[in-house]
Amino acid sequence: MEHIHSIEELARWKSKERKKKLGFVPTMGALHDGHLSLVRLSQSKSDQTIVSIYVNPTQFNRTEDLAAYPNTLEADLGALEALGCDAVFLPNAQMLYPDGMKSRSFNFEGLDRYMEGAGRPGHFEGMATVVTRFFELIEPDFAIFGEKDFQQLSIIRQVIAKEEWPVEIVPAAISREADGLAMSSRNMRLLSHEREDAAQIFAVLSSAVTKLNPRETTPKAFEKRCAAALNAIPSIQVEYVSCCDAASLQQVKEFNPARPTRVFAAVQCGKVRLIDNLPLF
Repeated sequence: MEHIHSIEELARWKSKERKKKLGFVPTMGALHDGHLSLVRLSQSKSDQTIVSIYVNPTQFNRTEDLAAYPNTLEADLGALEALGCDAVFLPNAQMLYPDGMKSRSFNFEGLDRYMEGAGRPGHFEGMATVVTRFFELIEPDFAIFGEKDFQQLSIIRQVIAKEEWPVEIVPAAISREADGLAMSSRNMRLLSHEREDAAQIFAVLSSAVTKLNPRETTPKAFEKRCAAALNAIPSIQVEYVSCCDAASLQQVKEFNPARPTRVFAAVQCGKVRLIDNLPLF
């Protein structure tokens, strides 16, 4: 596996592989099986796969979250090597932000107004800035993004279409632990009792989805029931539960099974913020 530390090294590596279909998996490191499933998906669709590892400061709106983000680089590189990944790009801030550590301005056409965008100002601008910079440098044929960060996936698709980047965005299903908890690098920061409580996020949402009769309840009532059940779990404090149109991400006022809709949740579990989502229809 090639370890690439500079733009010049990246250019040389690309020149050797220029006739091959290139897949890209952007990460912030602290890799878990969910990340590795994205790499495997890329490998199944491409001739070459490159993974980036970079903790992007501009998408953190709280400095304590940035400081607490786990660094497991040695283990990450070993896991990628074991998978047969072709290259890992390990840039520094100067490569990605040559004009200084600031985000671009984007018009996300409303996709950033809700959920994560409402509570984390600047998050999506920082994310889109670094992702488009990666596209500029790496020039992949396609890039893999997980559906756990569904709003991020939606925004990346919108940016790609609006700016006409020649990159196919490939979604990947949420990877879950055996007890249903959505895999996340943040999970390793949970205390043992918090980890047990965190598993109830999926249990509550999936049970509610299974029991949902869209003709007999409203989205608001459904959200309230889910939030109450989650708030009853000792370590958990709900930030939001929202039933949203899967395309516009706007909250729906009534259920329509013919309209793709998802339920999204964000909670604080101890000192760790966790998100999840499930399809309703």
